[in-house]
Amino acid sequence: MLTARSVFQEILDDDEAFRLFCSIAASGESQGGWENGRIAALMPPELGYLAPRVTRHGADEDKHGRIFNALLHKRGLTPVPVPPETDYTALLEQGGIGLSHRTLRGDRPLTSDEVVTYLAHSRVTEQRASEQMRLLARYFGDDPDIGRAVRMICHDEDNHLAYCHEELLRLAAAGLGRRIKDLLDASAAAEIRVYRDVSRAVMRRMAELLRWPRAKSAVILTGIDGVYAFERLGGWRRMVSLRQPAVLGALDGPAPHPATDFA
Repeated sequence: MLTARSVFQEILDDDEAFRLFCSIAASGESQGGWENGRIAALMPPELGYLAPRVTRHGADEDKHGRIFNALLHKRGLTPVPVPPETDYTALLEQGGIGLSHRTLRGDRPLTSDEVVTYLAHSRVTEQRASEQMRLLARYFGDDPDIGRAVRMICHDEDNHLAYCHEELLRLAAAGLGRRIKDLLDASAAAEIRVYRDVSRAVMRRMAELLRWPRAKSAVILTGIDGVYAFERLGGWRRMVSLRQPAVLGALDGPAPHPATDFA
C-alpha cells in the first residue's frame, strides 16, 4: 500500500535517494543558519533583546545542517548539488517572501518592519518544518540509524515555532497586529505554492532514482496537488494563527548540542 511512510522508507533504504534527501535538507538548514546569523548581526537597537534568540535560532539551523551531513558520512556518502527547482529557501526569496540576501549581505541595520517581516516569514516556514519533522519522528523516531537525529531536530523545530509565536504576539500587543496579519497572510500564500512546487520537483527526482512506475509517480504527484488544494481552500490558516506557547523563552536555553555524535 502506498503511504507517506512507505515512500519515506524507500528513500531511507536507497543510498542515492537518501543522499539527495539529506543534501537538500542540509543545504536548506545551513542557509537558514546563515540568514539568522546575519539578522542577529543587523538587529536594530530598539529590538536588541531579540539578537541572542535569533543567534540561537541560527545556531540550531547550522547544527541541523551538520547533522544531515553527518548522517550521510555515517553511510559513506557525500552531499550532492541541490537541484535549483528543489531549493525551498531560494524559491521563497525569489517570490519576495522574507528578507533578501542582498539586504542581509549589507551593513545597514535592519528596520523594525524588516524584523517583523522576518518573524512573520519564520512563523510560516517553521510551521512547515515542525509538521514535517513530527511526521518523520512518528515514523522513524525509533529507527536505530536516524531516530535520534530526527527526534532532536523535531524538538528544535517545535522550539523555533514557539519562539515565533511568542515574539509576534509581543509585537502585536505593541500595536503591530494589522501589519503582522498582512505579512503572515502574504507569506502563507506564497509558501504553500513554493512547497507544492518543491515537493513535486523532489518527488520527480526520487522517481528517477528509485525507478518508480509512471502510475506510482502520478499518484504521489496527485497527492501533493491534493495537499495544495486543501491548503489553498483554508488549510493555510493554521500557518497564520498566533497563540501563546506552553513554554515561554524556548530559545533562551543552553547552546545547541553538537552534531558530532551523529557521524
